[in-house]
Amino acid sequence: MPTAPGESSTIVVGVGYVGRRVMAALPEDSTVGLSRSGRGAGGRLQRLDLDADEPRTFSFENGYSIVYTVPPSRHDDDDVRLKRLLAMLATPPRRIVYLSTTGVYGDRGGALVDENVQPNPESQRAVRRVNAERALSDYCENNRCDLVILRVPGIYGPGRLGIDRIRGGEPVLAEADANPGNRIHVDDLVRCCVAALTNNVPAGIYNVGDGDERSSTWFANEVAKQLGLALPPTVDRKTAEASFSPMRLSFLRESRRLDLTRMHQVLGVTAKFSDATDGIAASLAEDSDR
Repeated sequence: MPTAPGESSTIVVGVGYVGRRVMAALPEDSTVGLSRSGRGAGGRLQRLDLDADEPRTFSFENGYSIVYTVPPSRHDDDDVRLKRLLAMLATPPRRIVYLSTTGVYGDRGGALVDENVQPNPESQRAVRRVNAERALSDYCENNRCDLVILRVPGIYGPGRLGIDRIRGGEPVLAEADANPGNRIHVDDLVRCCVAALTNNVPAGIYNVGDGDERSSTWFANEVAKQLGLALPPTVDRKTAEASFSPMRLSFLRESRRLDLTRMHQVLGVTAKFSDATDGIAASLAEDSDR
């Protein structure tokens, strides 16, 4: 793989919604993506299906780094996809940046949580993420490579605003029953990923987010307002418990606020869209440009 002068090669594993934008933010001549399709990104992708491919070996230049965006399979408590990828690496990377979830903290009753709070996952989805974090910690300790874990809340951006649900009249939780919101615009998450690759950023765990703690109900209403649509109907928590999907309820039952001190002071990133009103407007503008 060609490497730009003074640059380390970066392998982006999982070139989906976030991974595509991470690749676009990194130098073309020192970035390669591994994706299920293996197509796109100007020919910079190699095919890798972590569910189906036979084991093989990937050899990359010394000093390479990995940004890993692939979610665990829903069918395994352990992250088999991640373990399969690690087994394929001929040599360990310099650094791995792993996109985890703030769901690992579980319900904290609206309390502020920093990275020293011990995980207490309450959903199988979050259990899988905790197991993945531990597997990576073991791998990096055994192979003497840096590990940066970004604990990520809800990701929004172009094409990720829930517009179809609003147009379909899907109800939202009444504001009086809603929890604090934790989210991040995809472009701010990409900035966190790029910062996490740099040598001067210490390995470790970082909460990332926009710091705008307004609820998911506020968010849906703001999207509707900016589009000129009717506000979504509201239901109380008792009605939501009886009618919302288990997946949606798992998010609504957990309440916490994120301490972003390390993101700001150590990772060196402050969200461009610290006001989600602006992030929604920018997302709609990008959708319109398409």
